[in-house]
Amino acid sequence: MALESGERGMILCLRFQLGETHEAALPELVALAENISPVVQALPPDALLVDVRGAVRYFGLDAAGLGSVLRVRALAHFGIGCSIGVAANPMLARMAARAAAPGTTLVVGDAAEFLAGRPVIALDGVGPSTARTLCSYGLDTIGKAAAAPLAALQRILGARAGRELHERAQGIDRTPVTPDAVSRSLAAERRFDRDELDRDRQRRALLSLAEELGVRLRGEDQVCRSLTLTVRYADRTTTTRTRTLREPTAHSAALIEAAYRIHESLGLQRARVRALALRAEDLIPAERAAHQLTFDEADERARTIEAVADRARAKFGPGAVKPGTLAA
Repeated sequence: MALESGERGMILCLRFQLGETHEAALPELVALAENISPVVQALPPDALLVDVRGAVRYFGLDAAGLGSVLRVRALAHFGIGCSIGVAANPMLARMAARAAAPGTTLVVGDAAEFLAGRPVIALDGVGPSTARTLCSYGLDTIGKAAAAPLAALQRILGARAGRELHERAQGIDRTPVTPDAVSRSLAAERRFDRDELDRDRQRRALLSLAEELGVRLRGEDQVCRSLTLTVRYADRTTTTRTRTLREPTAHSAALIEAAYRIHESLGLQRARVRALALRAEDLIPAERAAHQLTFDEADERARTIEAVADRARAKFGPGAVKPGTLAA
């Protein structure tokens, strides 16, 4: 793929090695990257994209050099390492970061050479089902898909999907890096003193996490449109589930209910849980969110009490008011 002058390798993708004590660090890492470039997009749970086209001249470094600066700062400030991909567009940068060894930087020069021998499932937008279909036609690598006629791909996958695959296989990605607000997502986490099997203790931790996120969201006049729960187990594996909320909210009761539903859906009866992390995502200003009016007096009373509790926390500190379950 021919790259326009000035656009070669100007997108960074940083994938951080977020251990169990750093699961909520992504917003802080976004802020760190914004000291280099204002064009930063979070890729929860552990990565971000940085468009450095406006920063290379200011700092007198190329994109890989700026990536090294960010790696050193992440290690110095948070003790977090990362792998870095450098490419001309977000898709290639993400793929390079996935392919880079921890603590190293992989720069994509020739997109066709970088993509050619990789399995077709490594391409963005190609899932297991699509990959099986392509492999049944002998298109098991990205290079073979790139060499296939557009019409053939459209017959196999359909007009739109075939066209998108044809462009991606050529290394073309037209999506920009979309700058996030510093608090595009908010996260909180709890690590248990020992591997926890007790469902009630896990729910108590979820209650604490959702309450914390609710207070922080309301303090910043923001609401979230989705909630993500990450469960880390004793063997260091994780499960992540996201649920879209019925309406954008910062209401603690709604966040708690959603967190409980996600937790129940995982069926963790015998799982040894080491840590839980809850992340409020797709944040928007509260003034832009519509709230469905109801005649539920209990809901209105809960929101009134919540507002009073927030004022008490602002005056006396975050621990001044907490749910009775957590006061025990």
